[in-house]
Amino acid sequence: MEIKSGKLPAPLLQKLLSKIKHVDPRVILGPKLGEDAALIEFGNKILAAKTDPITFATDLIGWYLVQVNTNDLAVVGATPRWMLVTLLLPEGTNEEQITSIFNDLTKAAESQNIVLIGGHTEVTSGLNRSIAVGTLLGELDSKNIIMTAGIKDGDAIILTKGIAIEGTSLLCREAETELLKLGVNPDIINTGKGMLFEPGISVRADAELARKTVKVNAMHDPTEGGIATGLQEMASASGLGLNIETSEIVIFEESKIVCDALELNPLGLISSGALLLATNSDNASKLISAFRDNNIVANIIGTATKQHKDVNVLKDGVMSVMESFDRDELARYFDQ
Repeated sequence: MEIKSGKLPAPLLQKLLSKIKHVDPRVILGPKLGEDAALIEFGNKILAAKTDPITFATDLIGWYLVQVNTNDLAVVGATPRWMLVTLLLPEGTNEEQITSIFNDLTKAAESQNIVLIGGHTEVTSGLNRSIAVGTLLGELDSKNIIMTAGIKDGDAIILTKGIAIEGTSLLCREAETELLKLGVNPDIINTGKGMLFEPGISVRADAELARKTVKVNAMHDPTEGGIATGLQEMASASGLGLNIETSEIVIFEESKIVCDALELNPLGLISSGALLLATNSDNASKLISAFRDNNIVANIIGTATKQHKDVNVLKDGVMSVMESFDRDELARYFDQ
């Protein structure tokens, strides 16, 4: 079977990960579908480690790289500390372009109090765009560990900001010409480009506020495959089902317009910037209030249940299994 661009299909990834055997007792959490970072006992601290690439974007890749890796450490309860970066640049890249990437990278790292500690940079034949790969290390106390698998029966499922933020911004930046041809208003495109920064694709503030406010049972960063895949990963990791109310899922008007124009589904579009979390239903209203007091949009979008293991959605009074996406809608668009 030919594998198309984007993340590996979940069944294949699950099969491959199941073959990895852990012999080091200090590995608290290794590779597992739905979990965002590895956790390792390291002296009197827990070391959190994550690696993630930037492959879709052609500009601001250094800035993107820091944000997406930081998100994955934030949702396990860690404070990001140190980062290694590999930059693979296409032939023809000039000094000015390389300097721009480094400037974006260093500024983004400084803004998150992350120290760049090394990596590798090279010009690589066969590439048509620059690729950046980050490995981010952080630390936390064992009492602060949060895993996606920690969801409990009856937990409220909360979503911050809204979905498809990153995907909308990428499409407005990378497919502007096509969107204009399809009649999308230039103001919508410009606003969509800016969604990278407002409401933004970082969930660190969301995650840290949640942990300070209530006992959080699970957090997850929905990226490739969008909110639909993120919710399915939460269900898979926890062994529980989720009942989701689609009317509570925030989809920005810019996202709706761009996705309609390109015939894409925002539920399957890369969604960095949205934080999914689970907490006891008694804590939900307190947490929602704290988010809103800090100008973070947040909604209770559903409930965890042991009655089934699917992600079910209620739409127009009808309950059905949520649509799944074999690959991200962004990857599907770029392949067309």
